[in-house]
Amino acid sequence: MAGAVARVRDPHVSAGSLREIAGAFLRLGATSYGGFAIMGIMQSELQERRGWVTKPRFVEGLAVVNMLPGATATQMAIFLSYARGGWWGAVVGGLGFVLPAFVIMLALSLAYATVGVSPVVRGALYGLGPVVIGVFAVALYRLGRSTVRSATHAAIGVAAALVMLVTPLGLAGVLTLAGVAGLLLFHPRTPRALASAAVIIAAVSLYTWWSVRPAATVAAAVAAADVQPVTLGALAAFFFKVGAFTVGGGLVMLGFIQQQVVEQLHWLTPREFVDGLALGQLTPGPILMLAAYVGYKVAGLAGAAVAAGAAFLPSFVITLAVLPVLDRVRALAWVRAIMEGLGPAVIGVLAVALARLAPHAVPDWPAALMLVLTLAALLLSRIGPFRLMLAGALAGVLRARLVRA
Repeated sequence: MAGAVARVRDPHVSAGSLREIAGAFLRLGATSYGGFAIMGIMQSELQERRGWVTKPRFVEGLAVVNMLPGATATQMAIFLSYARGGWWGAVVGGLGFVLPAFVIMLALSLAYATVGVSPVVRGALYGLGPVVIGVFAVALYRLGRSTVRSATHAAIGVAAALVMLVTPLGLAGVLTLAGVAGLLLFHPRTPRALASAAVIIAAVSLYTWWSVRPAATVAAAVAAADVQPVTLGALAAFFFKVGAFTVGGGLVMLGFIQQQVVEQLHWLTPREFVDGLALGQLTPGPILMLAAYVGYKVAGLAGAAVAAGAAFLPSFVITLAVLPVLDRVRALAWVRAIMEGLGPAVIGVLAVALARLAPHAVPDWPAALMLVLTLAALLLSRIGPFRLMLAGALAGVLRARLVRA
């Protein structure tokens, strides 16, 4: 795989790689739903079928992006594109993933203002739910087989899942603690290693404090203190701060945005914000694209573009700054030890996410049947996730028509 990565950075093949990256992520951005479940689709399509990265490298990418502030799914798209096509590949892949969601959210915002959400669209979403959960579950199974290789790895994964379930510690804090565990368990206990562990434990204490603060306190740190006029500059400043300082992914960001734009800045009414959340569920790609809806409501088309651009810009800047450093330090023994702890912890916390998502995506027996058929197709055949998602959407539309008939 290292040779493959080296080849795609060769100028003689970079143009073809960029076209491949653009095509893959434009399609992902236009068809992928489900937050964490998008990671499963990326694993199935880009790691399993196309072999852009190995399974351990994919899990490493999941660990890294979940510890960074910003839009997690977008950062994973940047990570995979960087592995396939270098710096320009990362830019192309990230933009390819975000742009379809922006176009669709803008179109839905315009349509919702006039005709609302049609039963056909709701039926398609119903059918997509169990398929996305099935893709997520199979991806987690495949990654877990290559990541959890010993009883120690299994213990770290179970511990991470339990901490996510029973404590207020956020995802980034859990993964940081898992990294400390990996350093202590998989690295020789030299004085240097113990000193490094002490430094990381001190850092995670501060990081944990940041992660578990009340949402209103964190939101206040990333937005202006007083109500300000709704200008393009105000939109850009607010959403850039949200994207640059919020750790925990899109759902955490939504909480901060709601607190600020509804309760403090009064840019939207509570009803308008709920409408935006509904449109967000209809929009594929990153959930943070709600920023485009907010921007459109308060400043029209220009506001939508400015808000979305400012919200996602930090994800590009932070990820592109971290990845070259990660490439250089990956060979160090203590970094490998940290990654040994992060890998099974990622599997554990994603298992918790899957368990929490499943009841909402599989609400009744027809959806459960679709889930079973999805699992069977993925495990027993070579059908890709996109065809299964199209089939699920079609089945959902047909069910909606039969229910109305």
